[in-house]
Amino acid sequence: MSSCFWASACQAENSCGARRVDRQRWINLFAAIAAITVFGFALGLMFPLLSLVMEENGVTPKVIGYNTAMQPLGILVAGFIVPHMTRRFGTKPVAIAAAILTASLIVTYPFMPIFWGWFAMRLIQGFAVAILFSVSEAWVVEAASGPARSRIMAVYTGVLSLSFGLGPALISLTGIDTILPFFIGAAVLLAGTLPMFFYRQTEAFAPDSESSGLSIIGFARLAPILIVAVGMFAIIDAANLGLLPIYGVKKGLSRETAALMLTAFIAGNIVLQFPIGWIADHWSKRGMMSACAIATAIGSFLVPWAFATWLIWPVLIATGAASAGIYTLALAELGERFSGHELVAGTAAFSTMWGGAALLGALLGGLAIERFGPDGLPYAIAAVFLGFILAIAARTFLRGRAPTRV
Repeated sequence: MSSCFWASACQAENSCGARRVDRQRWINLFAAIAAITVFGFALGLMFPLLSLVMEENGVTPKVIGYNTAMQPLGILVAGFIVPHMTRRFGTKPVAIAAAILTASLIVTYPFMPIFWGWFAMRLIQGFAVAILFSVSEAWVVEAASGPARSRIMAVYTGVLSLSFGLGPALISLTGIDTILPFFIGAAVLLAGTLPMFFYRQTEAFAPDSESSGLSIIGFARLAPILIVAVGMFAIIDAANLGLLPIYGVKKGLSRETAALMLTAFIAGNIVLQFPIGWIADHWSKRGMMSACAIATAIGSFLVPWAFATWLIWPVLIATGAASAGIYTLALAELGERFSGHELVAGTAAFSTMWGGAALLGALLGGLAIERFGPDGLPYAIAAVFLGFILAIAARTFLRGRAPTRV
């Protein structure tokens, strides 16, 4: 009788404990997505705001481009340091410190000389931004466990794309002639730290100074296809964000209509991620990633052919969805294979690859337009993704006894 009582009590206690753990996991997931969404809004505001302010002050497009490149450079540098920082201090304190640093930089911009001060500030901002996104994405990926992982990551990717898209809309309300958008951006970013206080850092993300840990180079050796997948997404994302409206204008569209091409591309990032995640959860993440790469290559190739017809709009939406789906599925597979500080090393490696590939994408797109005319942009993107498809096929064929090291 006594043993039955204690057995029942233990079962009840274990059940309550499991429910508490599951509830905290969802709280952690919500807190991480809420924080990174707010960060996305603030940073989506800063990219066009700084460029417009520099242009208004007579800075040449070439110098504006050099200044903009400082942020991806900072992201590149941070990727090698973030895993060591989080192992030393834990993820939560590092992320909060990075948010405060970024907000401080944003409110400082209006009071610094544009030509020299902003270069150093953009570099530091890129460093801090890499910390924010590496840590926050690690939190999201860790909390998004279970059979619905790809769908949860799809919701995250869609919400993040939406928040980035809403950031520039603030400029139409505030203008660029005052310090107001800078202070709003800083305030919004600081608000993103509030959800972090509801995040309960798991033991896997606690400080662990005695562990040598996994570097981003070591991670790249373990998961080369995931790293390359992030690079592919960064290439098309940077190339189209910077050059798709220019492509439309050079093909004869008005600036307003050309801007709608970018809107259609981003809309695919937002509205079609969940179906992609659902298919991946019920079929195969790697198979769906390959399908997204094929769809992106085909969609990019079709852009010039569909340009003069109404088909250009669904082509852009589908291409945007497929390209973002590659990133969504890379994050989902990352969460399946890695945990704790190795997961932070993975998201840091993703950030580093994104920074480098975004620079390459902008350069490749500009050179393609200059060398081959406007249609060189989509054709160059299609060629890059064709190479990615061949790399996946070759890796799958050659992996042999090491199927997990892809």
